Amino acid sequence: MKTTYFLLPVLFLFGQLISAQNFKGKVLDEENNSPLTGAYIITQTGKGTYTNENGNFQLTVPRKGTSITISYMGYKTIQQDIFPAEEEKQFLLKMTPIEVTGVLVTGNAKTDPVFAIETNDYVKKTVQPKNVADLFADVNGFALIKRGNYAIDPSFRATQYEQLNVQFDGGTKAMHACPNRMDPITTHVIPEEIEKIEIIKGPYTVRYGATFGGIVNLVTQKPSNDDFGLSGSVHAGYESNGNSLVSMARLQQATEKYDLVGNVGFRDFGNYEDGDGVEIPSSFRSLDFGLRVGYNITENQRIQSHWRKSFGRDVLHAGLPMDTEEDNSSIISIDYALDGLQGVLKGVDAKAYYSYVDHVMTNTRRPSFMMTEAVSAIDATTAGGKVELHLKPSDKFSLFTGVDLLHIARDGDRTRLVKQNMMGAILTPIAYTDKVWQDSYINDFGVFVESRYPISHKTILVTGLRYDGVTSEIKDPEADFAALYPDLDKRTEHNISGTASIKYAQSEQFLMEIAYGRGVRSANMIERVINHFIVGQDSYEYIGNPNLKAEVNNQFEIGFKGSSPISKENADKFTYQTSFYYSLYENYIVAVIDPSKTRKFMPTSEPLNPKVFRNLDEAYKTGFEISTGVDFYKNFNFTTALAYVYAKNKDLSESLPLAPPLTTRFKLAFEKEKFWASANYTITSKQENIAISFGEQVTPGYDVLDVRLGFIPFKNITLGVAALNVFDKTYSNHLNFAFNNQAAFGTVPINDPGRNLSAFVQYKF
Repeated sequence: MKTTYFLLPVLFLFGQLISAQNFKGKVLDEENNSPLTGAYIITQTGKGTYTNENGNFQLTVPRKGTSITISYMGYKTIQQDIFPAEEEKQFLLKMTPIEVTGVLVTGNAKTDPVFAIETNDYVKKTVQPKNVADLFADVNGFALIKRGNYAIDPSFRATQYEQLNVQFDGGTKAMHACPNRMDPITTHVIPEEIEKIEIIKGPYTVRYGATFGGIVNLVTQKPSNDDFGLSGSVHAGYESNGNSLVSMARLQQATEKYDLVGNVGFRDFGNYEDGDGVEIPSSFRSLDFGLRVGYNITENQRIQSHWRKSFGRDVLHAGLPMDTEEDNSSIISIDYALDGLQGVLKGVDAKAYYSYVDHVMTNTRRPSFMMTEAVSAIDATTAGGKVELHLKPSDKFSLFTGVDLLHIARDGDRTRLVKQNMMGAILTPIAYTDKVWQDSYINDFGVFVESRYPISHKTILVTGLRYDGVTSEIKDPEADFAALYPDLDKRTEHNISGTASIKYAQSEQFLMEIAYGRGVRSANMIERVINHFIVGQDSYEYIGNPNLKAEVNNQFEIGFKGSSPISKENADKFTYQTSFYYSLYENYIVAVIDPSKTRKFMPTSEPLNPKVFRNLDEAYKTGFEISTGVDFYKNFNFTTALAYVYAKNKDLSESLPLAPPLTTRFKLAFEKEKFWASANYTITSKQENIAISFGEQVTPGYDVLDVRLGFIPFKNITLGVAALNVFDKTYSNHLNFAFNNQAAFGTVPINDPGRNLSAFVQYKF
């Protein structure tokens, strides 16, 4: 009996072996028949393998045949039925065509810029982002600068604001009007409109404007070939902490010749509570809508126009001295693309855009209103364009060259009605008018050339050179500012930046990148023209300096990323990605206390001496990002990510400001086609490396657990729930601003939300 039980499985296995046959395949590039090393092949039963350096692979398939799926980064995935065969069968993969909307990342490891990543998982996060910056919360290396719920800026490796080149759809920009950044660029587009976020981690390309610390490209949704006909979606979400509501509707009509997309979104966020139940003033309402029209002139020629408007109302800023009554923005852009040409000229891309922001802020809800009533009505205009040529002088050598233009102009006044002074109430209040931006502008005209040359079929060399001619002018200076800087003529700067990098792709499982970038940034308008306004995290008045030199970032970086299959029987694998960088700064711009100058407004209040922007001689930054992941049991994934940055201001013997602490993330996820779940555990360390001159304080460490769950119960319907800050921790991120001009709070950092339950629903048709 025991022998019989032993023989049965042996005979069954022998039967399977004699009914199976070896299958040999080869995966090639359709255009030039070159082998694709590391292409991934998986059968319908879950058995997986990779091609070798010659593009070959082998499988054991049953006599009745099976179906395989072949995928390779940057190429269109194919699915075919195969049967046992003695002869080798070839499979030709076609490169995924590059979109004609000027995006940075194509998904091809050999042609994308070095140290580029792509991210977005909005639906599966099942939370309601306050603005686009919230989408960066879980991206390794990023932190958020918060002044409340509305005015949130991303920070990457201790670079922020204009140090990051943030744009939409490969070049469109919209600059803030408020000197306190109540309306950063991330508030002018709704998060639900963003399809993906593309990030270049340093000044490693010269094609997308002057870049100091990195590029962030927010790519909005667009129809694909699968979306022909009438379709759309409706989103709705709710958060318990603040009784916040989010809604969005999208409708599109697409044909082979044209596409038309419209969307509208509404957000209503209330004041949230921290882990101790303290209510944080942070409510706001916003209404956004947009319209995109695209027309395919020919198969390789397209033109499209995109128009969007955003309205913010009754926005409370816990960390700023005033609140936003109105914030109105308009953005229009036109893109043109022509590709697939014969000869040396392969393609032409062109873009033009214009944005206008009208911003009104008051102190009506603040304690200072009892003494002085203040209203600021200011505006900002951003316009620009770009023309780029794609040249291919030889089969291997590619060249991108062109010109671009950026124009930024701001103006507006603050009206103060002084109702009380040190002697008491004033019978007849006195009115004053202060020039916020002093009617100023900055123009940047750029010329660039960037080349790509494959040293071998595994190695590509990228070099780039860029010139920026920056012209600035203060057309209506205040009398005291003109007295401080008597030579306020139009000023022109000449900036040279460049990059050189090598990308070595041994296979689809291993990629090494080495890069050097010289990023140059001229001073922004706050640093140039602000005149005795409080624009920092502290209570100091700040004075601009129109004579600042452009700051330079000499950044060196090396990184590795890859994967290794755990088993040949399924898709389980181990993945890793690392980046180590060092930045040596020249002429770093920072505000420093000037004891020779005195406060202008409320002259008896502390601090008495203002800060003046100036250049530092010695500053540097170094750090790393490390992430690893394991895919196991087909549908499970565990990842861990670590990010650290150390910044040093050697002139003042302290850190550079806004350096985030060491952050460690753990994520356990389960994902199937119609169900997914994740648990995110984030540990943020204590930050003692601080910039005292910037008003920073030592912040303690903390840990937060978030749990998310999503599923598709019916066709076209997606539901999601989440519990954020599950253990109701009270904490404040190091980059959070402190409370400012608030009756119930001292000058302490703003706490983040306590426990928050979230629900999300999406219907697509």
